[in-house]
Amino acid sequence: MDIQKTIKSLIKNNMQAYVLEDKSEVVPYLQKLIKTGSKVGAGGSVTLVQCGVIDFLRNGNYVFFDREKPNITNEELEEIFEKEKHTDFYLCSANAITENGELYNVDGRSNRISCIVHGPKNVIIVAGKNKLVKNLEQAVHRVKTIAAPKNCKRLNFKNYCASAGICVSLNKKKPAMTDGCDSLQRSCCNYLISTMQRVRGRVIVLIINEDLGY
Repeated sequence: MDIQKTIKSLIKNNMQAYVLEDKSEVVPYLQKLIKTGSKVGAGGSVTLVQCGVIDFLRNGNYVFFDREKPNITNEELEEIFEKEKHTDFYLCSANAITENGELYNVDGRSNRISCIVHGPKNVIIVAGKNKLVKNLEQAVHRVKTIAAPKNCKRLNFKNYCASAGICVSLNKKKPAMTDGCDSLQRSCCNYLISTMQRVRGRVIVLIINEDLGY
């Protein structure tokens, strides 16, 4: 995919957008952006872990709501999800980014897409170049064949996606975007397409010029 075309489209859609050459540049960028004492939340993300972002937030002088801390209880997790809505910065990745400057994200619990839409003062999307797609049709296909199956397997979900490696809807000739399994551990419950933003620059997209995450 054309990274520069994607960057221009994201900027046209009132987002900030930048290219970083490799994952080692992510933390230094964030150090300049996130001020000491800021309240920070983060969605569950393999990309953020690979880039060292979670360790950086844990060890930095920030108020970090850490959903991945050891032995966290369900009550503590729900409390973190609520606090993340009121943070200065919320970090996560994207399931796909189109050349038209659209962010495509699909969630199960939906705390991530909730924060992308509303709440945190700033949202920082960190995504590898493997997340770039031509259009929304390819974005939907990417989630059904890569993002959802791999994340379900990582999280030990007991559903078709995790066991077969693809969404069950692909057994149809023309599956719709929201077609899927009826498992209570389904990871695709809510769908978000982010395009033109009313608040200029609230969403910041960092595209890393290497493959990262799912």
